[in-house]
Amino acid sequence: MAVPKIFVDTNVLVYAHDKTAERKHDVAREEIRKLWETETGVISTQVLQELFVSLTQKIPMPIERRKARTILEDLCVWEVVVNDEQSVLGAIDLQAKLRLSFWDSLILESACRSGATTLYSEDLSNGQQIGQMTIVNPFEI
Repeated sequence: MAVPKIFVDTNVLVYAHDKTAERKHDVAREEIRKLWETETGVISTQVLQELFVSLTQKIPMPIERRKARTILEDLCVWEVVVNDEQSVLGAIDLQAKLRLSFWDSLILESACRSGATTLYSEDLSNGQQIGQMTIVNPFEI
């Protein structure tokens, strides 16, 4: 039996490295630790890009570029969904269908393409079902 995959949205990874995020930092670190242990984490090229920018420019105490690069290198061990032209077109369709932002739709499209059964995100509705996938806000557990 295949191990269920968990797609991780950028915000969860940002909180895992943002020490100023207090409770969210602790929750995110624990969830990411579990994903490393179970080898079930999935991300996309979009997540890698957004994570680098957030860690080096957007969080209250930005991380040095070299350290951020190392964090991304480590995450590249996970399954990484490459957003291609079909991903973009699928996201456009999801955006129209679900009335979400394009970027959230692209996250959803990537998660669906990966075959993930769970999407960890704080930006989408906790408990919402999209096909075979459930949205989980780890900060509401």
